[in-house]
Amino acid sequence: MLRNIIYVVLSILVFFTGMIIYGIILNIREATLRESMMEKGISKLENVHLVVDRKNYHLILYSGKIKVKSYKAVFGRNNASIKTSANDYVTPLGKFKICEKDTNTKYYKNMKLNYPRIKDAAEALKNGLIKRKDYLKIKNEIETGNCPPGDTPLGANIGIHGIGKYNFIFKNLPFVFNWTDGSIAVSNESIDELFSVTQVGTEVEIHN
Repeated sequence: MLRNIIYVVLSILVFFTGMIIYGIILNIREATLRESMMEKGISKLENVHLVVDRKNYHLILYSGKIKVKSYKAVFGRNNASIKTSANDYVTPLGKFKICEKDTNTKYYKNMKLNYPRIKDAAEALKNGLIKRKDYLKIKNEIETGNCPPGDTPLGANIGIHGIGKYNFIFKNLPFVFNWTDGSIAVSNESIDELFSVTQVGTEVEIHN
């Protein structure tokens, strides 16, 4: 019995190690941002914006109309198209902007998005998901140039972040699965590149 258990455990370890090695081989081929820019003949990025493709697990960096580089990304555990509450684990769809950049986070680095927007709050108020005081709180924070508050039923703290201390394992998995609370996760190396070319106000479009 014990021998069988040991065989099963060793088999799982060998399988998992093999997947990681295969993922490392795949990632070795990934070009850096500098290499991608050189390949496109770009020396400077202008009008930077990001497009997030949930269906294909990609985050794409654009310079104007030029697609500069595509990054592997994963999203919220709930694949629904509409986000209605702080705890539904849905990555919201629509056009957003980076409202804050943070390097003090368990996910390495985070670019916080301005969700919920005023129109999200207005829709939630209309549908009875939040109260008027919540709507006004969201509206006031956004109009004063801040990120939306996180203490309403709609939540907030949706962003683009790294993986953190488990980066080596997750970035080298040869498959993708959604594990976040609603944010967009990329590898630590990817968030480093994105962090260096974006700023507060950079536009982010998320679609299925």
